[in-house]
Amino acid sequence: MVSRGPATQGDRPATRPGTSRRGRRVRRWVIALGVVVLVLVGADFGAAAFAEHEISQRARTQLSLSDDPSVDIHGFPFLVEALSGDYSHISVYADGVPVGESLRDVRVSAELEDVTAPLSDIASGKTESVKIGKLTGGVTIKASDIARISPLDKIQNLKIDQSTQSYVKYGDTEEGKQPDPTPTDEAGEPADDTTAGMRISGDVQVAGQKVEIFCFALIQLEGKSISIVPHRLQFGNDQSTTTVPDAVQKALLPNFRATIDTSTLPLSVTPTAVRVDSGSVTIKGKATGVSFADLSVTKTPKG
Repeated sequence: MVSRGPATQGDRPATRPGTSRRGRRVRRWVIALGVVVLVLVGADFGAAAFAEHEISQRARTQLSLSDDPSVDIHGFPFLVEALSGDYSHISVYADGVPVGESLRDVRVSAELEDVTAPLSDIASGKTESVKIGKLTGGVTIKASDIARISPLDKIQNLKIDQSTQSYVKYGDTEEGKQPDPTPTDEAGEPADDTTAGMRISGDVQVAGQKVEIFCFALIQLEGKSISIVPHRLQFGNDQSTTTVPDAVQKALLPNFRATIDTSTLPLSVTPTAVRVDSGSVTIKGKATGVSFADLSVTKTPKG
């Protein structure tokens, strides 16, 4: 039997010229396709950035801001939405919004769904033609602004913190130590509440002396208004507190009762919930079939 040595290059089958050319053509097409995709993606992001900038500019005017608010268009590819003028989801966020004479630092966040906004109208500033199918928003009022609302403006160094509704009503009792029940919606899912407990602290004048006082109150939705309803007072600080005598409570409690008219706030939404955080109160709401112009803070209060 004759043994064969190792195969040499001359023994290998030659590459067909047609196969080599086809391989190069395929690679060129893949590269070209990749370049086209990159160009289209870049154009898409560029167009989205342009639209976000234009919406931000219009929102700045609507909300009387010194800086542009944050705008995020979530749909992709954007050009498809831009050409049709229909956007599935847009987020708008602004801080430092002035409202009326008392509120100077309101925070606004809004989720806009099913938005109809032709790109030509956005570019030309025709915000009245921009329609929003569904708007879910929140308006956050900080303690520094709440301190300007009468009669709370009589309280010095006003601060706001969370409290349970049970503790507001019952204090250091067994009932007061019970957690608040979790509200649910029609489907049985957890939902925000129309009432929340809060602790307001600050300095007040009692018999000519400046005294630190805690007020435990409920803040609740009442139609188009948010009411702060004080329940009880305590003297002292975080380390120790003293029950306020009934006569003094009767005299001081009205200084903690206040009302906020939500119809003057940004976003034309129906208030659905209220939440208390450390240093702020947030009013949540929803609306359907509204115009972008309804974001304005200069609209006439509703009756």
